[in-house]
Amino acid sequence: MDLQTERLAPQAYEQILDLILSGKVRPAEHLNERNLAELIGVSRTPIRDALLKLETEGLVVRNGRMGVQIKHMNIDEFLDALEVRTLLEPTMSRKAAGKISPSLLNELESLLQNALSQYDASGSGIDRKDSRWIDDRLHGLISEASGNSQLSLIIRNLRRKTQIFYLKNIPERAIATCTEHLEIIDALRLSKGEKAADKMFLHLENVRDSIIERLAGS
Repeated sequence: MDLQTERLAPQAYEQILDLILSGKVRPAEHLNERNLAELIGVSRTPIRDALLKLETEGLVVRNGRMGVQIKHMNIDEFLDALEVRTLLEPTMSRKAAGKISPSLLNELESLLQNALSQYDASGSGIDRKDSRWIDDRLHGLISEASGNSQLSLIIRNLRRKTQIFYLKNIPERAIATCTEHLEIIDALRLSKGEKAADKMFLHLENVRDSIIERLAGS
């Protein structure tokens, strides 16, 4: 990989990932290297490298000359991924308690409080990209502070997969998610490892229950 590709490939990856997670491209939709290169404004080489990484993470699948296709995650795959997260993330939260800079936690707390002030009863009000950034930031900080890089990578990949399903299926969870995240932050700040683990477990269980409830009512 030359220096330019090495510099541009991560940028292309983030932009394509945003297209996927924002819903601008949908499951089963094909992504063409040429069109993506024109849209993002880079050559096809960094696009190819970015798509290869997304394929490795299980977010896209290759479909011959058609290019790559956004992976369609069904309910069983979502619940399987969420179950693994529920097994791992409480432990990581317990290990992270007291190890994250108070200034970073305060920043996230402020963003969450601001988000809550914008939401209406349906969960509408804050941009989905901003909401996803806050969510990624908190879970990312917990993963980093836990001190296990292998677990962090596993969680990151699982979160990408569940986000595709979660964000479009239960937008009404927005307010509850902010509140649950604030409770996790409070436990992390106070170095209460068991409480942080319990709050993370409850948060992920609530996501699971909301999905099941939504499907039962559909």
